[in-house]
Amino acid sequence: MTTVKCVGITKRFGTFEAVKDVDIEAQEGEILTLLGPSGCGKSTTLRTIAGFNIPDEGTIFFDGRDITNLAPQDRNTGMVFQNYALWPHMSVEENVDYGLKIRKIEKELRHSRVFETLNMVQMSDFLDRTPLQLSGGQQQRVAVARALVINPDVLLLDEPLSNLDAKLRIETRKEIRALVKQLNLTAIFVTHDQSEALSISDSIAVMNEGEIIQHGPPREIYEKPKNFFVASFIGEANELKGTFINVKPESAEIQIGHSDIKLQSDYTRDAANNNPAFIAIRPEKINIYKDSKGLLNEVKTRIISMMYMGSYERIEVVLGKVRITIHRFDQKEKLKERDEVFIQIDPEDVMTFGK
Repeated sequence: MTTVKCVGITKRFGTFEAVKDVDIEAQEGEILTLLGPSGCGKSTTLRTIAGFNIPDEGTIFFDGRDITNLAPQDRNTGMVFQNYALWPHMSVEENVDYGLKIRKIEKELRHSRVFETLNMVQMSDFLDRTPLQLSGGQQQRVAVARALVINPDVLLLDEPLSNLDAKLRIETRKEIRALVKQLNLTAIFVTHDQSEALSISDSIAVMNEGEIIQHGPPREIYEKPKNFFVASFIGEANELKGTFINVKPESAEIQIGHSDIKLQSDYTRDAANNNPAFIAIRPEKINIYKDSKGLLNEVKTRIISMMYMGSYERIEVVLGKVRITIHRFDQKEKLKERDEVFIQIDPEDVMTFGK
């Protein structure tokens, strides 16, 4: 197992700063995910760790050893690319064998290691096929096998599931996580898919505009976001604007838009009286019922639309002239479109930010 540590990494392309003073650490045996929108610097950071980019500033350490200026082949990292990057004219066996061959491993040992690794990804029956004879999911497994066969210190994965359909993505990310844990590897995974990051990671670093905005365990990132960008980017969130009108040390009251609706929040950041407030509320955190219960943060409204999603109903109502979405899992009380209803949000679930 290997610890990866980046200290003050900055990477420029001309005058453009793609990565800005990034400090990040992946612990031994951890799956760290770099998550963010397109162009946020996550792939540039990964490619810098891999050695394809040399940082303009900063240092990269593997187990305390400075590898900042080492060539990619001298870092002993396995890389899985977004487009798999398999040689189309080579068989599955030859593709996986390639890394061992250039390392001058003897042929007999190479053959057994290739077969063993392909067996781990359930592709040992496809040794003689070429990539063009494989499905997207099968090509992805071969790409993972090629990265693993060299016994890397660190596994690097750059959007490896983006070309797969939704069901296959779910299955494959479970398989990748199980493999990484089975082999006790340190892995750094890049994605823009929030659900993918939440499900596969031990820790997540949320990036935006070349900077790391928040780094922590998935549950912490989802439930305790540092700012409005993280709250609105991770998972689904209803986004509202308002004004702080009664700020206290542990809570604040917010007037929603230009309406007379006021919500109390026990989760506030950078709150100040009369300043703009930016609110994020998870759809599953909103309660809905026909009759008033007289609870704090209860608002009367009307159902605009309903969609049956199997395990939950997706309901839309209006709050302060803004459409908001509710995920209702308890469907015992029958509701229908155009019903007058009451919605209620616990103050701790009204995530409110001043910036």
